[in-house]
Amino acid sequence: MTQTFRSKIEYGDFQTPIELAEKICHKLVELGIKPDIIIEPTCGLGNFIKASAQIFPSAKKIIGIEINQHYINVINNEELLLADERIKVQQADFFQFDWQSVLRENPENILVIGNFPWVTNSRQGVIHGVNLPLKSNFQKLNGLDAITGKSNFDVSEWMLIRIVQYLQKCHAYLAMLCKTSVSRKLLNYIHAQKISLEYCATYKVDAKKYFGANVDACLLLCKFDSTSHNYFCDVFNSIEDKNYQRIGYQDNILVKDVLIFDKLKDLYAFKSAEKWRSGIKHDCSDVMELSKINDIYINGLGEIVDIEEKFIFPLIKGSDVAQGRTRVTNRYVVVPQRFIGESTEYIKNIAPKTWNYLESHANYLDSRKSKIYHNNPRFSIFGVGNYTFLPWKIAICGLYKKLNFQLVGTLDNKPTIFDDTVYFLAFDNEQSAVQALIILNSTLASDFYSSLIFWDEKRPIKSSILNKLNLSALAQRLNQVRSLQ
Repeated sequence: MTQTFRSKIEYGDFQTPIELAEKICHKLVELGIKPDIIIEPTCGLGNFIKASAQIFPSAKKIIGIEINQHYINVINNEELLLADERIKVQQADFFQFDWQSVLRENPENILVIGNFPWVTNSRQGVIHGVNLPLKSNFQKLNGLDAITGKSNFDVSEWMLIRIVQYLQKCHAYLAMLCKTSVSRKLLNYIHAQKISLEYCATYKVDAKKYFGANVDACLLLCKFDSTSHNYFCDVFNSIEDKNYQRIGYQDNILVKDVLIFDKLKDLYAFKSAEKWRSGIKHDCSDVMELSKINDIYINGLGEIVDIEEKFIFPLIKGSDVAQGRTRVTNRYVVVPQRFIGESTEYIKNIAPKTWNYLESHANYLDSRKSKIYHNNPRFSIFGVGNYTFLPWKIAICGLYKKLNFQLVGTLDNKPTIFDDTVYFLAFDNEQSAVQALIILNSTLASDFYSSLIFWDEKRPIKSSILNKLNLSALAQRLNQVRSLQ
C-alpha cells in the first residue's frame, strides 16, 4: 500500500467536485439560507469555499480548516480566493481544534458546510491510522453493545455530533455530505439528547457519480434554533426533488414510513413475549468451525479434528438461511457452553479430547481481540442459551435486503446452530414453529417490518426491529380478517 493511497483511506479523503459543491450551495439559496458566517471544518482543496464565496456574496466570513498542509498551500495559491478578504484558511486537526471558541466568536446565522471523512474507526485500526478522536463511548452504548460491533462508527458520525453539540442554542445551519446511515444516526443522537432542532432533511446524492463510491450518500441539512424539538426528517430522492417521504419517531423509535406504521401501531410490542435471538459469536472460525468430509471433521487450518460428538453441532450460515439452504449441511461448530458465562472446566472430565483440542489451539482462542472474552471463562462463546438447543427455529439473515423467514429443524438429530449474522425464534415443537412462520409471512407482518427497516444499512434486519412485532396481536388480527371473509 503506497503512502498516498494509505493516507487517502486513513483520512476518508473523498474531495467534493466543484460541480456538486455549487449545486449544494444553490440549493441552500433556494431554501432561503443566507448565512453571515460560513465554516468548512475539513475543507480539503477548498471547493466548498470557492462555491460559497461565489454563491453567498453577503457572507461576512468564510472560514476553512484543514489538516493537510499540502491542500492549504493549494488553496493559498488560488488567485480568486486570495482576492477575497472574507476567506481565512488555516491548518489544524479537527479533533484538536477549539471549535467552541470559533462558534462563540461568531454566534449568529452560521452555516457549517462540507464533507467529513468517509471512514470507520475499525478501518482506522486495520491500517493503524491516527485520524481518530480520543477513545470514548460517545454513543452512550450499554453492556455488550459498547464493546462489540455496535461500537464501530463512522468517524464522520463523531465529527457531526461534535459540531451539533457546539451549534446547540445557535441560529445555525448544518449542510454536510455523509452516508445516509450516518445521517440517521445523527438524528437518533439529536433525539436522544433532546437537542433543539427546527428542521431536518436529507437529499440523496449519487456517490458513484461524484466520488466513485458504492454507498448510499446524502446531503444532510439541519436547521437549529434555541426552542424547537422537531425530531423528524424529510427524505428527498435527489437535490432537485420536490417530493419527500417523512421519517420520524413513534414511541422513541425511528420509523421509516410514519403513515404505514401509524396504521399498524396496534401490532407494536412494547415488551415482546417472543424474543428473537442472534446466532453464536466465537470470533475464531479456523478453530471453532469444522467441515465434514467422508465422516471426518476438518477445521479451518486443514487439521483433522477428533473430539467428542457432545460438543459438535450442525451449523447453518447466514448466506445459507438467505438462500433457503437449511435442509442439509457439511458445516459444524464446536459449542463449549450451554449458556453465557458457564465455566468450561468441566469439559476436562467429560470430554478430554475436546478439552485437549481447545487447549492445543489456545493461542488462537486466547488472543481473540474483542473485549467480550475478557474476564469470562476460557474458550467462551456468546449468543448461546437454552434457546440455542431447542429443536425448531424460524431464522432470517440480518445482512440481506429481504424479509425471508425460514423454518429450520434438527440436522443429524441435533439442534441446528446459526452464526451471528442470523436472528431466530426458537420452539420446542414443530406445530408452534409452523404457526409462527405463517404469521411472519403475512402481508401485515411484511408491511409492519417494512415501515421500520432502512434497507440501505449494512445490516438492515436487526433483533431490535424483529422484536417490535407483537406476534399474538398479529395472530388475532389475522383471525379477525379470516372470520370476515
